[in-house]
Amino acid sequence: MTLTVVGSIAFDAVETPSGSRDRLLGGSAVHFALAAAQLAEVRIVGPVGDDFGEEEYAILHRRGVLTDDVEHVAGGKTFFWAGRYHRDINHRDTLQTDLNVFEDFQPKLSAASRDAQVLFLGNIQPDCSARCASSAARRGSSRWTR
Repeated sequence: MTLTVVGSIAFDAVETPSGSRDRLLGGSAVHFALAAAQLAEVRIVGPVGDDFGEEEYAILHRRGVLTDDVEHVAGGKTFFWAGRYHRDINHRDTLQTDLNVFEDFQPKLSAASRDAQVLFLGNIQPDCSARCASSAARRGSSRWTR
């Protein structure tokens, strides 16, 4: 099975009762892609800035995630989120959100990404979801999720 995931690629700063980390690879598309890559061929689509480098790509590549459709925005900064989790991990406070290159993101899918059997739309704008879904319907694909 082939799968394309469209969404955020981010850096996260996370605080928990047991410690904190300042720069973790995060974002809905990243988390979904890393998990799904254990079961399928996964292509990831999302924007990154100049601060996203070989180390981050290596994490995705080690799991077999295909990054051909990751859009590098020259001069830009990658989406950033900071949060504090409580003892009950289901509760957290968002401390900072900087959309950066994600703010104006307009997905550009290669032919290989468009031909995937499944398209997963992460945290993207509703009008983009409608465009992606309508193009999928024109292609006659039967497996789309959001």
